[in-house]
Amino acid sequence: MTKCLISLIGVLLLFQGCAYRYYAEDFKPKSEQDQGPNKTVADDGTVSFKQARLGISLRPMTDEELNRQFSAYSNEGADSRNPYTFGNSTYFRTGDTPQRFTVFRAFISNYEYPKVYLDPKKVYITTSNGRKYYALTRDQLAIYFRRYVGGGNGGNAPGVSGISHSVWKERDGILRRSMYVDEQVFSAQENNGFLVFKPLAPDIDELTVHIPDVVVRYDYKGDPIEDIDVEMHFEREIGKVYPDGRKEPISK
Repeated sequence: MTKCLISLIGVLLLFQGCAYRYYAEDFKPKSEQDQGPNKTVADDGTVSFKQARLGISLRPMTDEELNRQFSAYSNEGADSRNPYTFGNSTYFRTGDTPQRFTVFRAFISNYEYPKVYLDPKKVYITTSNGRKYYALTRDQLAIYFRRYVGGGNGGNAPGVSGISHSVWKERDGILRRSMYVDEQVFSAQENNGFLVFKPLAPDIDELTVHIPDVVVRYDYKGDPIEDIDVEMHFEREIGKVYPDGRKEPISK
């Protein structure tokens, strides 16, 4: 009996020692050396590309920052009207907040060319383990919120409550005001907004944001004749966290 009890305790201790879950910290830019030419990294995590007086910048946004920016809409848990996060909701056992999307703030300033065009639909992410994610459009996000959030309620479909319709319209209004606008940036103008991607798996520790085919010159008919490709590199710590709170980073 004593031997069985000792064996049982040993098994329980073994499982307790092996129990862990994976974690992933927020993304941060790689060093300027890793970014390549014509790029700088600011203290706030912004990576900027410069070509003469044309500037293109990206900054990864954390859920905490997005909740602060839309604080009035981020305090209803999973029913948060903040379209970018799950607000202040947490997982039951771990206390972690689930991630709804991966968000970057894009900024472009044009003081060099008559007009410049960055197509947000072409922006995509490649990851260190070979995955690829394209930026989501506002139409795609509208489908997501109308058909999958809140058990499929949304829009003005027959039988949908006025509250569900109001929530969807409020989220859509925030997206309309804050996502990067798909339009040309003329001389001495600027444009900024969020680029939104699917949430990334916790095994991804490095990624590259590709901004291809940024048109900087047009011919007399308005057709593009010169464009540039911009890449920016980011990384984060990933690893295992144990029940006692101890973290064990996964080595690269």
